[in-house]
Amino acid sequence: MAESSTKFLQSNGLRMAYEDYGDPADPAILLVAGLYNQLVRWPMELCELLVSKGFRVIRFDNRDIGLTDKMDGVRAPSILRLILHYYLRIPVTAPYSLDDMAADTVGVLDALNIQQAHIVGMSMGGMISQLVTGLYPERILSLTSIMSTSGERGKGIPSLRVSRQMTRPVSKHRSALDNAVDTWQMIGSPAYPMSDEAVRALIKAETKRSSNPAGYLRQIAAIRTAPGRAALLKSIKVPVLIIHGKQDLLVPVSGGIDTAKHIAHAELVVFEGMGHTLPAALLPTFAELIYKNAKK
Repeated sequence: MAESSTKFLQSNGLRMAYEDYGDPADPAILLVAGLYNQLVRWPMELCELLVSKGFRVIRFDNRDIGLTDKMDGVRAPSILRLILHYYLRIPVTAPYSLDDMAADTVGVLDALNIQQAHIVGMSMGGMISQLVTGLYPERILSLTSIMSTSGERGKGIPSLRVSRQMTRPVSKHRSALDNAVDTWQMIGSPAYPMSDEAVRALIKAETKRSSNPAGYLRQIAAIRTAPGRAALLKSIKVPVLIIHGKQDLLVPVSGGIDTAKHIAHAELVVFEGMGHTLPAALLPTFAELIYKNAKK
């Protein structure tokens, strides 16, 4: 499959970057990326596998990331205020919400004249995909939520050590790239390791495509201020697949288990040795699971 060039569309008042693959006449699968993940974080091999199974595959940059419009000029609350909000209910105002990002996602379908699609989201993208499925049920045919959580208190919450690493400041001894490599290795998949050199090359390529650290903090604010989705999850009727790594340190497996708890018909598949990455060795299995869920 030849790699598609990046194109642009208008969604929810934003100019958004996207790529699509496969026959436009085939059922669409929309891939929703995670926190500060550009569309290229969805492996091309996974896109190819899904196209080979008869889908049109669309991946896109969320707001504030990649080549999509940035929300410049709006500051996120500090990490300290977000912590106080979570534990003490101190009020904070985020520049935008996960609901806004769900509306962006539906806008992608609108711009491409796609009435219904299967949706697959990882991490923050799983949260957004859950919202899209619950809030816009007429638009979604099936949901796959990967290494994500329900948003309910105490579920899928990283340890203090991981949280500190995610917001570690740059210093004269540690660059942003160094921090990013360390973070990847901390939350990665222990049974499917990547060398520091391979991780560094991947992150450098992404940074060359686009870099917007302020967007990272604004997306964190959207996640941390989002209410739990238990009631919304209970309303979902379409087929649901939940994929999680047993060794996920960023969004522990309790997040996937709790998501499944609120969707009686959901299928939960937990992978031993998988952390908060999409290991190349597991991509054929993921594609087959997504295909079977879509065909239910």
